[in-house]
Amino acid sequence: QVQLVESGGGLVQAGGSRRLSCAASGGTFSSYAMGWFRQAPGKEREFVAGISRFGKNTYYADSVKGRFTISRDNAKNTVALQMNSLKPEDTAVYSCAAELWGSGTGSPNQYNYWGQGTQGTVSS
Repeated sequence: QVQLVESGGGLVQAGGSRRLSCAASGGTFSSYAMGWFRQAPGKEREFVAGISRFGKNTYYADSVKGRFTISRDNAKNTVALQMNSLKPEDTAVYSCAAELWGSGTGSPNQYNYWGQGTQGTVSS
């Protein structure tokens, strides 16, 4: 059983930056590809970024490409999402997820464990 805990959410002005972190425990971290997803009010959960088990490959939604960067530290069992040039439409609850033996590109249904989410709000 893997537990995921996100941190770093909050309020930021448009154009600003924010760094989200996700700490994992209870499993072998490098066995899991990791992903960040977000869900805005009234919308479906959407993929934001994913990273392979050893960080070699990263994947991004078109809406965040060039602005967001996903990274991981397998020694510290953490995955981060650096968000720059934030826009009001980035406002959502952001969740990290772990996909056993995955690639980091999967749909939400392929992820095995989820964090509780952290609210990120971008004001205009």
